[in-house]
Amino acid sequence: MSETHMVRLSPVNVEFEVENGETVLNAAFRQGIALPHGCKEGQCSACKSVLLEGEVDMLKYSTFALNDMEKDTGHVLLCRCIAYSDLEVELLNYDEEILSKSIAVKTYKGRIARIEQLTHDIRSIEIELGSPIKFWAGQYVDITVTTQKGETITRSFSMANTPDQTEKLAFIIKKYPDGKFSGELDAGGIAVGAEVSIVGPYGTGFRREDRQGPLILVGAGSGMSPIWSILHDHLKSGEKRPVYFFYGARTRNDLFYLDRIAELVGRHSDVNFIPVLSHADGDDDWQGERGFVHQSVDAKLKELGIDGQGDVHACGPPPMIDALQPVLFMNGFETERIFFDKFTTSAGATPAH
Repeated sequence: MSETHMVRLSPVNVEFEVENGETVLNAAFRQGIALPHGCKEGQCSACKSVLLEGEVDMLKYSTFALNDMEKDTGHVLLCRCIAYSDLEVELLNYDEEILSKSIAVKTYKGRIARIEQLTHDIRSIEIELGSPIKFWAGQYVDITVTTQKGETITRSFSMANTPDQTEKLAFIIKKYPDGKFSGELDAGGIAVGAEVSIVGPYGTGFRREDRQGPLILVGAGSGMSPIWSILHDHLKSGEKRPVYFFYGARTRNDLFYLDRIAELVGRHSDVNFIPVLSHADGDDDWQGERGFVHQSVDAKLKELGIDGQGDVHACGPPPMIDALQPVLFMNGFETERIFFDKFTTSAGATPAH
């Protein structure tokens, strides 16, 4: 029988067990305790906490996430912590709503049932599961698949479907030049019928309920995936909030789901769709917004005089998120009303998405 230790979290007074060789974060996930997290690989600092008592060893991590001075003052990354005794940990960032909506992370088996080409470099896939999964709109899972050449690939993707669909998951995936998963998907190495293993759910940027003010959704590329889920989950909830749905793309050829969005806007007068093209200079027929999506968000927020009211959910490549953050802060949004899903395009380790 493996040795276990107890972890006590302050100031929330939550306790759970961690097994020998298991990270503190994974132990919490396994027992349905949703702690702050991002990449799960020691790269982002979202799970940074203070070790008050006990002994730990740290797996490899980035000094950008935890520098030497922080380490010397007792700071740790929960995704890298291996316990060697009972621990007391002070959470630096926690959200009562996240803790109250904790879902145990589990492993699910499934198969790819459908692959659809949405644009020249964006695909959608559907995965049928052998058992139902529970998740919140805006969360993600880790998908592991073995290609036809025998290579095993694990990547993180956000669900595009709503949580009421428990035995089938949908994803919107962009092809990147060095992306192994998207490359194999495009080349046929990952095909319909392929068996997959799914671990999750993860992510704290899910849709919040019973909130005041407008819902501002900002996506680019495959960042449409969690935004699509959040949008439809909101509409199914029956809550009445103005929705401003921004989507950034290069050209009109990079836009998709336009018919579905037009039909949705026709049925819901409180939904406003604002596509923004960054490379539409030669397109004289384009009547929509031009430039970068964060610029359109800034202009619209100022036009509406929203001044920090409402919730923002944004998902896209790091440059988009980096440009959007100061725009939101300058328009009066507090950190607790902003939910970013910033993913990487690395062909190396499992990306944070």
